[in-house]
Amino acid sequence: MDIWIDLSNSPHALLFEPIVRRLRERGHTVKLTARANAQTAELARSRWPEVEVIGGESPQNRFSKAGALAQRIAELSHWCQAHRPQIALSHNSYAQAVAARIRRVPVVTAMDFEHQPANHLAFRLATTVLLPDALRGLNLARQGATREKARFYPGLKEEVYLGDFEPDVGVVERVGINRTDSTILVVTRTPPSRALYHGSECPLFVRAVETVAAVPNVRIVALVRHLEQRVALEQLNLENLTVPSTAVDSRSLMYCADLVIGAGGTMTREAALLGTPTVSVFAGRTPAVDIWLERRGLLSRLASAETLTRLARRRTALPDPVELRQRGNRLVEHFIAAATMRPVPQAATWEGPARVEEAIV
Repeated sequence: MDIWIDLSNSPHALLFEPIVRRLRERGHTVKLTARANAQTAELARSRWPEVEVIGGESPQNRFSKAGALAQRIAELSHWCQAHRPQIALSHNSYAQAVAARIRRVPVVTAMDFEHQPANHLAFRLATTVLLPDALRGLNLARQGATREKARFYPGLKEEVYLGDFEPDVGVVERVGINRTDSTILVVTRTPPSRALYHGSECPLFVRAVETVAAVPNVRIVALVRHLEQRVALEQLNLENLTVPSTAVDSRSLMYCADLVIGAGGTMTREAALLGTPTVSVFAGRTPAVDIWLERRGLLSRLASAETLTRLARRRTALPDPVELRQRGNRLVEHFIAAATMRPVPQAATWEGPARVEEAIV
């Protein structure tokens, strides 16, 4: 089968890496396109040099967003006509969904955030919608994910690529941190400030960074999405804050961290599933997947930055990569089945990490 995968955001390169590998191992042809948005193209090219980059950053105002989306739809439609794939697969790439349907190519989309307004577009255009169990019972049929289209899988999408994860503890030194036994490593992820579903500022994120920076022995690494976020953080003039200028192995960094402060979604959930103490300062509507993690004691919402004035080294052991791979490999099969139009694998119960101990004392 000839399968077209479009990568529209940075985490998608990681998500689809094990899926692409397994599809190709089973004899399927996989062609990839990517958008030059945040670190998407950089991460995609490091895995698949042949990837075709189509489209750029998401503009900051909605009128410009619409124009950029229309332009990318047109370019992807031409690409689709030239390459003639049999299936279009993505994690809610709206441009791909429209372009594929224009060319009468079936669309398989995955999604895990019920409050994304553009779900109404992607779900209605899709032939199959792949969703985590945490979204069951949310009446997503009103967005177009009807009972006939929806497929559910046990766990979260972040586990797919944690299952392809080999921890690299050397990443801490490579980002410029000389860690000692007393060093408390805090990793932060900036808000999705240009996303349609965010739509608001996140002042708690900046207050959290400034509060943590005042704690003795703390070193902070901020993983930014856009240039203006880098500039804003650098203007804080915090001596113990590092803002990498290129894409880094964020999973390994969070694996080594004592605390992760997430203002977005994907990296926050990655950290929680790794068993790293994780707090969310996300300013949008709380996703069902975050509530699902909170109920399992793997994630907590930060109400006040003052909570972060007392931090310590994490007390939980680092997770076993073998267990992470086993969990991920099981979920990959759900994506493979959807992409190749096969029956859903037999459902299994979720077996995630044990409840984590807080790094906040």
